[in-house]
Amino acid sequence: MTAQPFDARPILVAAGGTGGHVFPAKALAEALLARGRRVALVTDRRGTAFETVGGALDVHRIRAAGIAGRGLLAKARAGVELLLGYFEARRLVRALRPVAVVGFGGYASVPTVLAAAARGVPVILHEQNAVLGRANRLLAPRATAIAVSFAEVEKVGAADRGKLVLTGNPVREAIRDLRDAVLPPLAPTAPIDLLVTGGSQGATVFAELVPAAIASLPDALRARLRLSQQAREGELEGVVAAYRRLGVAADVRRFFDDMPARLAAARLLICRSGASTVAENTVAGRPALLIPYPHAIDDHQSANARAIAAAGGALVLPQASSDAGTLAAQLIRLLGDPAALATMAAAARAAGVPDAVDRLADLVERHAGAAPGSSHGHGAAATTATTARRAAA
Repeated sequence: MTAQPFDARPILVAAGGTGGHVFPAKALAEALLARGRRVALVTDRRGTAFETVGGALDVHRIRAAGIAGRGLLAKARAGVELLLGYFEARRLVRALRPVAVVGFGGYASVPTVLAAAARGVPVILHEQNAVLGRANRLLAPRATAIAVSFAEVEKVGAADRGKLVLTGNPVREAIRDLRDAVLPPLAPTAPIDLLVTGGSQGATVFAELVPAAIASLPDALRARLRLSQQAREGELEGVVAAYRRLGVAADVRRFFDDMPARLAAARLLICRSGASTVAENTVAGRPALLIPYPHAIDDHQSANARAIAAAGGALVLPQASSDAGTLAAQLIRLLGDPAALATMAAAARAAGVPDAVDRLADLVERHAGAAPGSSHGHGAAATTATTARRAAA
């Protein structure tokens, strides 16, 4: 039987320029392109990473601005930018006539999703965190489906809970390849690879906390460590010097361009709990001591960390109540108990969703067949413009 051809019009992927939104959006775009779909990206001025998707991705930029945490005047300016972006997105949607739009959160996705919804285009939202982000909360009533990365997601309205579909958070292919790289049991005298990362921007607290904790370890345990640690530019030399004084084998850099290899070797991670970090850790099956960034909007990193800890794949150390002694005690306990470490690794692996990008692409394609309607007319467009203005409130 001959397969039915799908609509050749594009699927729009709308995402902000920050890494947490870029990585899963880029993964989805690549997956859809591989399936023969036409894909176009709509982003703000920061969204440069998408230019690298095989040269096959049309990239469009519109105006957008974040609102959370800003003063009254800045919010007003951001509202104007969002409104102008909405009218830019309307023109773009009218010209491209997409079969679906996928929003990945961040305020850069708001104008495009609102403009597409006003024309009856199916809307799929993707939420990377265990708390529905503010942009996705605004857009949820217009969504056909909301793809989520955790089984339980906070701040979802009762009317929208029926739209939730668990897909997981897409990760890079190099991380998915680690899925079967299960480490053998840790021998009593074997070297121990410890990986310390602070997300894309590093983490100042780790530059002080981790070396102090390592200094408190028993000599025999400290001698076994092989440390990889991310540090910010102004803190790098101090961290290197601290480990040199301790006689610890440490590779300290601002950025690791071989993260999959380091993750493959790691017995334990000390890290933040951003969405991409926990997704990669769990897909790879690596246990972690998670220290959530305490100033994240809606404290979503703590929610992410709690979800992985509840699954048994991590321990949560709140930054405000953790010191070098607390961290050292956990390192001594875990690194001195290979069975407990292996159990955590297995639990982390069980919590991972290696086929998240395929699940998400399947969901998008299920909703991409309906042609955009025209019954909404000018009234719906006006209502959507009003919603864009309300985002500044």
